[in-house]
Amino acid sequence: MIDLHCHVLAGIDDGPKDSEGSLALARAASAAGIDTLVATPHVSWRYSNSAREIARLVGELNGRLREAAIAVAVHAGAEVALTRAAELEPDELARLHLGGGPWLLVEPPMAPMAIGLEGMVASLQSQGHRIVLAHPERCAAFHKDPAMLASLVRAGALTSITAGSLTGFFGGPVRRFAEDLLREGLVHTLTSDAHDDVRRPPGMTAALQRAHLQPLADWLTVEVPAAILAGDAIPRRPAEPSPASRSRLPWRRRRALRAEPSG
Repeated sequence: MIDLHCHVLAGIDDGPKDSEGSLALARAASAAGIDTLVATPHVSWRYSNSAREIARLVGELNGRLREAAIAVAVHAGAEVALTRAAELEPDELARLHLGGGPWLLVEPPMAPMAIGLEGMVASLQSQGHRIVLAHPERCAAFHKDPAMLASLVRAGALTSITAGSLTGFFGGPVRRFAEDLLREGLVHTLTSDAHDDVRRPPGMTAALQRAHLQPLADWLTVEVPAAILAGDAIPRRPAEPSPASRSRLPWRRRRALRAEPSG
C-alpha cells in the first residue's frame, strides 16, 4: 500500500521527536503492509517548513531505513495549510508537491466557516497545482455545507480521508460523515495521517475492513495514490457494493452530486 499522508519526519512538526521515532513509525508501517510513505509535514503559519529542509530529511531517513533493513521507501511532500499556500512563492509551492508530481496536499481550515475556501482552491488550480484535500471529513465547514465539497471535486480536486476517521478515532460525527462521503463517491484515497507508532500509528487495513471497503481497497490505497505520485490519469472508481444504508447527507439530488474528478 501507498500512504500519501504521513508525518514521519523527525523534529519538524507534531510528528516524531527524533530519528528513532521515525524508524519506529516506518517499521510499524511496513508491518501494516505499507511499502511507500509520503512524508507530509505541516507547512503552515505554525510550522514554516521549507521544501529544501523536507527533501534533506527525506534523504537522511531513507538512508537510515536502508541501514535498518526496513522495507519502506519515503517520498517528499507536504501538508500545506490552505491559508498559507497563497503566501508561498510559486517555485516553493511546486517543490512541495507529493512525490514531485503535479498534486499538492492542502489542509482546509478547520473552522465552521471557511469563507473564500472555493476561491482559494480555484486560485491554486489556475496556477497549475492539482489539489488533494486532506481529511475533509474533519473539516467543520464541509459538515455544514457538504455540497461545497462536491463542487470542489467536480472542479477537479481529489479528497483523502484518514483511516482513523472510519474507526471512530475522531468521534462519531466524523466517522458518519466519512462514511457518507464514501457512499457519495467523494473519496479518492485513504491515508493514515500517522504521527507516531503508538497513539496515531500507520495502518489502513482495519479501517477498510470496518467500513466494508475491501472492493475499493486497491483503488484507495494503491491505484489512485500511484497515479497521484506519477502524475498519471486518475483511474476510474470500481463498481461499488450495495451501500449498507442510505446516505445522511442533506442533498436533494444525490445522483447529480456524485462526483468524478475532472482529470
